[in-house]
Amino acid sequence: MPAFEFKLLPPAEAIEFFRQKGFLIGFSWEDVWQQEHQAAFTVAKAMQIDILRDIREVVDAALAEGTTFEQFRKDLAQLLMEKGWWGRANIADPVTGEVKNVQLGSTRRLKVIYDTNLRTAHSEGQWARIQRNKDTFPYLKYDANNSEHPRLEHSAWDGLVLPVDDPFWQAHYPVKAWGCKCGVIQLDEDTLDELGLKPAEPPQEETYTYINKRTGEVQRIPKGVDPSFNYPPGGDWEI
Repeated sequence: MPAFEFKLLPPAEAIEFFRQKGFLIGFSWEDVWQQEHQAAFTVAKAMQIDILRDIREVVDAALAEGTTFEQFRKDLAQLLMEKGWWGRANIADPVTGEVKNVQLGSTRRLKVIYDTNLRTAHSEGQWARIQRNKDTFPYLKYDANNSEHPRLEHSAWDGLVLPVDDPFWQAHYPVKAWGCKCGVIQLDEDTLDELGLKPAEPPQEETYTYINKRTGEVQRIPKGVDPSFNYPPGGDWEI
């Protein structure tokens, strides 16, 4: 029986995941934190709900229609320029009251918005499929080959085979970092045998300390995971 390579499947679950999100406004990327991203759409420093809605609508279209980044940029940049959300501006930080000169819209920021939202939506959609099919396809294989220059920790996990329900995936199921292009392939017993693969022991986890500068919260985070992505896949989160 063939393996499921979820990145090739239509994004129905990804669209469903993205469209169930509400909105949260945050000045810093640390204001909307970890699991909150599963329930809310946000863009740091988009402090007006109409700006946030405009960005979300174009992201939604890109996800549903398979829009390229270049088209996404063309669709969104002019709109944001017309509304004044472009370039640098002086804005008061609502937490500290300090007026800061910050970057609003830019081509680089649009690229981050595009990549992060599409990859995380596809990832969550894939996780829903994984859970639905795990009785037949009970294993996941980590795939770091989608990136030309994967992180060292992610490269070390490439080819790792573990059961779907292994705790490793709660901490390391992609996407777990900015710009991460890693994925997983779901396998059954027959395919493991055909490929000469066997489930492995999960690697020993190393962590680092991170302090959220907005809240002061201290966390131990697995190495290879960026702080904002330190949350498990799936879940039913409410704002």
